[in-house]
Amino acid sequence: MSKSFVTLLLILAGLTACEGTPRAEAAATSAFTPDSVRQVELARFRADLPMVGALQGGAATRDALVGEVVAAFASRDTVALRNLVLSRAEYGWLYYPTTPQGRPPYDLDPATLWLTLSAQSERGAARALEHLAGRSVVFLGSSCDSVSSREGENTIYGPCTVRLVVAPHDTSEGRLFGLVIERHGRWKLVSYANRLD
Repeated sequence: MSKSFVTLLLILAGLTACEGTPRAEAAATSAFTPDSVRQVELARFRADLPMVGALQGGAATRDALVGEVVAAFASRDTVALRNLVLSRAEYGWLYYPTTPQGRPPYDLDPATLWLTLSAQSERGAARALEHLAGRSVVFLGSSCDSVSSREGENTIYGPCTVRLVVAPHDTSEGRLFGLVIERHGRWKLVSYANRLD
């Protein structure tokens, strides 16, 4: 076999290998779609969480939920406040999979959105405790935006306004919390983010 023939074979083999590379890369790239990446991120987020199929705690109606929230703030009942808002497990298994914030144009991964919601909720709860803790508070009612959002098995309401009488006799109205979630007849808050000054 001549030296030039061997050289030609090597060149052809190299060209064939080069032609195969882009196809292999395209196949590998197409296997990682945004949805599959998001599923991996969600599985990682859920890794240390108990699986839940329903909201735990909360209340049977929206007004009952808001009334319990107001009473918990007034009495500084932080255990009750935790039971009235989405837990990390409920967020990961029930809320995040269908929220629009996990898809374009927002496209927030589960960990980032959870950190954002938790930080806003903690700040909001601290503000509400400043305003209401230790005071005599009467819950008059609440109203939410007339348009609700159906997200999978969840119905999301908000923003909502709460009407209160705070001792001595101040009637106030404002946003005491963020969105409200209803799922299979149970109601909880998505977060305590609020518009209190």
